[in-house]
Amino acid sequence: MKSYTSLRAMALLGAGMALVPTAAWAQDADTTEDDQAQAENVIIVTAQGRSQALADVPVAISAINAETLLNSGANDIRALNQVAPSLLVSSTGSEANGSARIRGIGTVGDNPGLESSVPVFIDGVYRSRSGIGLNELGEIDRIEVQRGPQGTLGGRNSSAGLISIFSKKPEFTFGGTGEVTYGNYDFVRIGGSVTGPISDTLAARVDGILVKRDGFYFDPANNTDVNDRDRYFVRGQLLFEPTPDISVRLIGDYTFREEKCCAATYVDNSVNPFIGSLNNPSTPLTPLSPNGNNIINVLRDLGQDLGAFNQGYGRAISVTPGRSFAGQTKDYGVSGQIDWDFGNVRLTSITAYREYRSGQASDTDYGTVDILYRGESDEAYRQFHTFTQEVRLQGEAFDGTLDWLVGGFFANEKLTVRDNLRFGSQYGRFANCRIVSGGGLAGLYSPTNPLCVLPGVGPATLAGATGASGPDIVAAFTALDGLNDRGSTIDNYFQDGTNWALFTHNIVNITDRLALTLGLRYTNDKKDFSATFGNDNTVCTTVQGLVLDDLSSTNATARALAGALIGLSCQGNSTAELNGVSIRDNRKEDEWTGTAILSFKATDDLLLYASFARGYKAGGFNLDRSALKAPIQPFAATTGGAQALVSRLQFDPELVDSYEIGAKYATGPFSLSLAAFRSDFSNFQLNTFNGTVFLVQNINGCNGDLVGGPDSDTDTSGATGSCAAGDVGYGVRTQGLELEAQMNPAADLNIAAGLTYAKTDYRGDLVGNAAGAPLDPALRKLPGDNLSNAPEWVATGSFTWTPPIGDSGLSALFYMDGRLTSDFNTGSDLFPQKEQDGFALFNARVGIRGPEQKWSIEFWGQNIFDKDYAQVAFNSPFQAGTTSAPFVDPQYPGGRQIFSQFLAEPRTYGITGRFNF
Repeated sequence: MKSYTSLRAMALLGAGMALVPTAAWAQDADTTEDDQAQAENVIIVTAQGRSQALADVPVAISAINAETLLNSGANDIRALNQVAPSLLVSSTGSEANGSARIRGIGTVGDNPGLESSVPVFIDGVYRSRSGIGLNELGEIDRIEVQRGPQGTLGGRNSSAGLISIFSKKPEFTFGGTGEVTYGNYDFVRIGGSVTGPISDTLAARVDGILVKRDGFYFDPANNTDVNDRDRYFVRGQLLFEPTPDISVRLIGDYTFREEKCCAATYVDNSVNPFIGSLNNPSTPLTPLSPNGNNIINVLRDLGQDLGAFNQGYGRAISVTPGRSFAGQTKDYGVSGQIDWDFGNVRLTSITAYREYRSGQASDTDYGTVDILYRGESDEAYRQFHTFTQEVRLQGEAFDGTLDWLVGGFFANEKLTVRDNLRFGSQYGRFANCRIVSGGGLAGLYSPTNPLCVLPGVGPATLAGATGASGPDIVAAFTALDGLNDRGSTIDNYFQDGTNWALFTHNIVNITDRLALTLGLRYTNDKKDFSATFGNDNTVCTTVQGLVLDDLSSTNATARALAGALIGLSCQGNSTAELNGVSIRDNRKEDEWTGTAILSFKATDDLLLYASFARGYKAGGFNLDRSALKAPIQPFAATTGGAQALVSRLQFDPELVDSYEIGAKYATGPFSLSLAAFRSDFSNFQLNTFNGTVFLVQNINGCNGDLVGGPDSDTDTSGATGSCAAGDVGYGVRTQGLELEAQMNPAADLNIAAGLTYAKTDYRGDLVGNAAGAPLDPALRKLPGDNLSNAPEWVATGSFTWTPPIGDSGLSALFYMDGRLTSDFNTGSDLFPQKEQDGFALFNARVGIRGPEQKWSIEFWGQNIFDKDYAQVAFNSPFQAGTTSAPFVDPQYPGGRQIFSQFLAEPRTYGITGRFNF
């Protein structure tokens, strides 16, 4: 499915357009340094804990300044996709857990137990999960995207990179800004800021933003739209500078969002050719036709409109009447930063406390049939209470030969997840019909009659059809038919995590042009976990008692039917056995990480470097009760019950060894950066939804031969092999090339380019952990393939032209940016039904500006060619049909599974008026 035309087009785009159209000025540099840097068109960053020119930093960094963010229309980190080719930010079932990826590596899925591979820092403060960066950001000075593992600095460790956001500081000159925007979907954005002195030593700043917008999806069942915007943001700051050597900055901010998120639509064969017409029959199957899909018929017969399976990228969603996607998010906190120069030593201390709470109701089956739902946001939510403290001392010694830095970091994170995932009002009938419509019972299928079987069918008939015990089977079907509006009452997960680290980062200037950077970090991480469960699903235990004996039957049909009855009644371990049960566990780990960089200033304009970095991301707990065990056997069958199984929730820390060589050339009007990289990940943390439960598994590779793996590439058994513990090695490798370029041929013209080639692959022979255990069969497509949401080729570009309009003092603005992406798979299990063809996105903005840019009026468009594509495709929950030819591996590894998708935003456009004083 690769498009070589697209690849050639990307190469041309990357050769002629832009990544960073203007310079980024250091927030922490002295004013005189800023003025000098601006005059010389020098980009200043603080990626190494010091204010340095970007061209002199031997680290791969993309720096985006305030003007670029304004031109691109960026309001949150998701918009950075357009200007940073190695970065991809997406969101799925909840924006609270949006995912950022760098060089194809990121944390997948909607599970708060996993920390971010690409964490977000705002004004030096670590945010608990990268999805928090999807909030409004306010007035921003710059954003730095650091690529590759950050094993020394950066507050919290990160295994793939990090995003640092720096807001604008208070100023000692009175001023302000204002903005009013109106766009399609009734988009309204009102923002403003005021800054100025309170005294000669104290300045203040206040930023505020209000946003409202209709949703991109329409829910006809409830006559409402979904994926709307209704939020506000306010940030207040104080800057105290009693002497030229002391600076104290206090920041407080508050974000509130009350929005409906996140809807999904079904994937059909017009979107992905692997979902063939056989998956979308329009006629009943009685008995089951070998060319049809029984699950489609069940959904149709229970009320699902078949048009939903054939609407392509249409945005009419299927929702059960009365169900809701309503959610509420609060994010607030305070921080204080002290910078104090003691002669040749500079002290930096950043202290912060933050609270974050996000609740999200959902029609979790994403269809009209009421199968699964999550309650209102005050009943189901995730909440973080986070305290962080970072201290750094940085100075010089031996007449500048040694630029040293030492520091420490401490974080305490208290995480609460409250959940009430429940079966819907039609689940029992849906489950019975799902069983009867497939396999040997298809001839008895009758969705309008009790138990979903033809009238008059009794125990003898069922016994003859299944080889099972007739009375028990009928009793189990009867119990399952009544399984409606049951499941979790309230599940509470608690995690108290403490992370502390000591680090040092030193630059040894061997000569005026040759430098060696050495960094080392020791990290200690501890997590205390507990959970309590509430559940009213007594049907599960009833069905288990009726048909457990049939699991050992010599009749394969009887065994399969018994397993299906138990599996569907105890789906996701939704069982009253857990009611009132409490479990607890803890884990401790420590790790040494660091970096070594050799850099050479070949000329005043050219920097060459080679580096090694060791990165780390902490292990943790899968916050999903289904990870405790498969639903077939009751908890009572395990000595010690649920507590004896709690270790299954743990996953190990992710480790990475990364190598990079690069060059940076900068002459003021022209700059070029090149980097070649390779990173090997061990214990890669993968989160996958298999249509029923969330699987969290570490991924490693086998250096030898797998034992018990698939026999061939066409093996349809789903087998995965094991490996001797001594032969286990890395499981994921990302390697490739990056290019960034910028050119200013005239004062009012900027053209620049970004191009990334990243081959981000799983190894050919994979195992599930460091001990060499097999992968879960749901992950059987991973070996040798690219990771999800990891396109091999990405090119970004922008063009900015601001010509004067005669001698009036007015000027025009012409801006355009683009991102061209090659094919990639959007699902972490890599089923081909989740493939996304390559595509291009373009934004544009034109306007007129007043003298000294005191005001402007701008017309803008995002995704101006209205490109349709999916952010993530996934297995529609519980909606898998019977698997038989022709729905077999490898072409159809999902069998008759139905798939849904979270669509990206459509074309938006509008007008913005700005002023400043």
